[in-house]
Amino acid sequence: MARSKRNKTIGMAFEKGLMRLPLEQICPLYAVRKETKETVKYRQVAASIEEVGLVEPLVVVRDKSDPEKFMLLDGHVRLAILLDLGKSNAPCQVSTDDEAFTYNKRISRLATIQEHKMILKALERGVPEDRLARALNVNIKSLQGKKRLLDGICPEAAELLKDKQIALTGFQILKKMKPMRQIEAAELMVAMNKNTVNYARSLLAATPASELKNPEKPKAVRGISRQQLELMERESANLERELRLVEDTYGSDHLDLVLGRGYVSKLISNARITRYIEMYHPEFLPEFEKITETEALAS
Repeated sequence: MARSKRNKTIGMAFEKGLMRLPLEQICPLYAVRKETKETVKYRQVAASIEEVGLVEPLVVVRDKSDPEKFMLLDGHVRLAILLDLGKSNAPCQVSTDDEAFTYNKRISRLATIQEHKMILKALERGVPEDRLARALNVNIKSLQGKKRLLDGICPEAAELLKDKQIALTGFQILKKMKPMRQIEAAELMVAMNKNTVNYARSLLAATPASELKNPEKPKAVRGISRQQLELMERESANLERELRLVEDTYGSDHLDLVLGRGYVSKLISNARITRYIEMYHPEFLPEFEKITETEALAS
């Protein structure tokens, strides 16, 4: 049986190569507030740009109404710093997608592991440690800790946490676990959306001795008795089992919810049905409207 072949063209997300654009031609979507400029993170980025230059280019899209202008999709803080430093131009990546919301929704911000990779890349290029430390506004010891961030972390756990903001202490806690337990702990941190040091400590406390890299060394957890540790281990095991069950049924459950939401949306869009509900079941209408609003937000 002959099969018809269709040529499918995949559009490029960005124009090829970087463009160096005058800052006056770049239109930001919002102004960076004074409070933002007073944060530690802002000062770190400013110090980095002043010391080693712009590492990550701005992301812009062409303004369809004015060929001389570009809308800024990502890099508002970097643009504000460049303007404060008196710079006149910057390297830019030109996006072919003019949906700023879509782009910012999907972009990964500079997370702990991304910062680690940036540091390694800078060191490979020959940037001295003291200069890089000044650029990041940290001391040499902190820089060296960031450089060794993934030493002792298994690749699977690192992949799970690659876009998360986690303190160095959190990674040091994970390093006390064996690889399989690191993966389980990373999965729990992602599933619960809890990347704090305290949560990492609780996962360590709930880890059986057999899953620790050094089982001979007792886990020193201040204020927690041995009985409480055993209870935490059992609760952690139960939570992991429940997480596996949710993962197994997530796809079908999500499909059912999408179909149900679509059906409710069609009901509400029918004026006769809406009047009937208002007359005989008024308590249902607000709930149906909430479901419809959720659909609008998700689309």
